[in-house]
Amino acid sequence: MREDRPSPFRDAQTDRSTAQEVPETPQTRSPSYKLAFADQEFLLRDELRPVRLQLELLKPEMLMAEREITSTIVMFGGARIPEPSQRHRARTQTLADLSRYYDEAREFARLMTNKSKESGCRENVIVTGGGPGVMEAGNRGAHEAGGCSIGLNIVLPHEQAPNLFVTPELSFNFHYFAIRKMHFLMRARAITIFPGGFGTMDEMFESLTLIQTGRMHRVPFLLFGREFWDSIINWQALADAGTISKEDLDLFRFVDTAQEAVHIIENWEPAPPRDEIPGR
Repeated sequence: MREDRPSPFRDAQTDRSTAQEVPETPQTRSPSYKLAFADQEFLLRDELRPVRLQLELLKPEMLMAEREITSTIVMFGGARIPEPSQRHRARTQTLADLSRYYDEAREFARLMTNKSKESGCRENVIVTGGGPGVMEAGNRGAHEAGGCSIGLNIVLPHEQAPNLFVTPELSFNFHYFAIRKMHFLMRARAITIFPGGFGTMDEMFESLTLIQTGRMHRVPFLLFGREFWDSIINWQALADAGTISKEDLDLFRFVDTAQEAVHIIENWEPAPPRDEIPGR
């Protein structure tokens, strides 16, 4: 929470304004004279990367804390999955068929947001990557339910803007993928994975790894579309090979509908931490 308490010191905003009013001389025109925190070129130097990492961690954290958001429902999924009415424009027949998960994501977000509203949109707030496809469906469902939702966008080489259903005050933009993924998980009460590509799988496996290794508490971890995921990943082969343990297959569940997912989340009983599971 922001602390609005009186301070005996001048604030940074006042000094920045004052510095802009000084007489123009060779000295004041020099880049060296700019206040460090108001000097964009200085802040973009390679040596300032640690500071920029900290700023990207702090800004969304502070703004969400000010909104008193305590828990989120994470929705990962493909940007290319079309709305069913646009399935005829899909690049492949498989993408067209997967368009039904746009509607499931939209309905799931609507149902969870109805519950979120009971807490004043402080708990179970939908969070997506803020882009198109499944992400748009999640923010859209929350918007249609009359609640709020978070969008964690990222700057990419091609032009990208947040979808129009993200709550504007909770629409964030990132430079660092790692910090963005931290914000996805810092308040996660449940994680849902819809069909997607490299980005979705990256998010899925990092989240699973954190839970598998005990770096993150177990939460409902739900994969929408068993047929899709079984065709992409041979989960049993990993266990049979010994590269994961058989118990690791219990870290996630498959679902096909929004209602199934909501039922599991509502009836979730936390399992013990991984280091307390017998035999490990």
